[in-house]
This record gives sequence, structure tokens and C-alpha cells, in this order.
Amino acid sequence: MNTEMGEYVVGAYLRLEEGCDFVDYNVRAPGGGLRGLHEFDVIGLNFKTDTAYLCEVATHIRGLKYGTNMESVYKVRAKHLRQREYAKEHLDNFQTVRFMFWSPVVPHGYLTDNLKEIENLELIINGRYRECVDALRARASEEAQDAGNPFFRALQILEHMRD
Repeated sequence: MNTEMGEYVVGAYLRLEEGCDFVDYNVRAPGGGLRGLHEFDVIGLNFKTDTAYLCEVATHIRGLKYGTNMESVYKVRAKHLRQREYAKEHLDNFQTVRFMFWSPVVPHGYLTDNLKEIENLELIINGRYRECVDALRARASEEAQDAGNPFFRALQILEHMRD
């Protein structure tokens, strides 16, 4: 499965801002079968802080929509449950596991209110998403070395253009 640009945004943030030593995309649970059908958009591992990151990414620029608002919340909840199961089975050697949901455009109201109710799920949405991208932009303006991430490289190019 191809990595989407939104996933590269998250990967850049995990590697450059959270200090992850390892970032992988579209990870499937081992063992195959029905469980292997589900993927984890971005996984980051920071061995210095003993922290694992499991990230679901929904880069819908017209707003988060997996059907109705209720269906959207249900789907995010189900994905978070799979994140937790995966962490329990495969990441129990990490002291900290952070579960994140990243989306640049989530309509305020029903969606934001109900997503906030999902226990142990960090929401990187709307303004918080912008803050993370702005942190990457600031870093891109200061650094010229290729970090191996296409999104970050595009930011570097844009931030270093001259008249």
C-alpha cells in the first residue's frame, strides 16, 4: 500500500519533533488472517525515551467523513481499539505508548465533542495539527540536510526559496 502525504506529515513530526529512531508506514499486524487486513498508518519508536507511537491518519481536507458523524466516531473508536490491542500484544516492552489520531480538518461540534471522549487517544486535529506542521516548517527553514521524508523535504524547498 502506498504511503499517503498525510502519513508523511505524521512521520516527519514523529522523527524530527518527537525524536523517533524508527518510523514505519502502513504496518499490518503479524500473523495474517482477518487481523492482518487492518493496518496502522504510522508507527514511531523512540528508544531513548522508551516511547512507542501508534497513529491513525485521516487527511480529508473537506472534513473528516467516514459516512455520517456517528459512523465517523464509531470508525475512529474501532481503530483506536485495534491500536490498543496491537500495543498490548507487540509493544508491551515500551514504557509509554501514545495513541494518536491525526486529521487537519475535523468539523467542530458532534465530531470534536465525541472524539474527545475516546479514552487515551490524543487528538492532533485542526489547530493542533497546524501547530505540528508549523513546527516542521520552522525546522525546515533552519535545516538543509535531507531527512529522508518527502513532506519535510518539500517544506525545506519552500522555506529556502529565494527571490
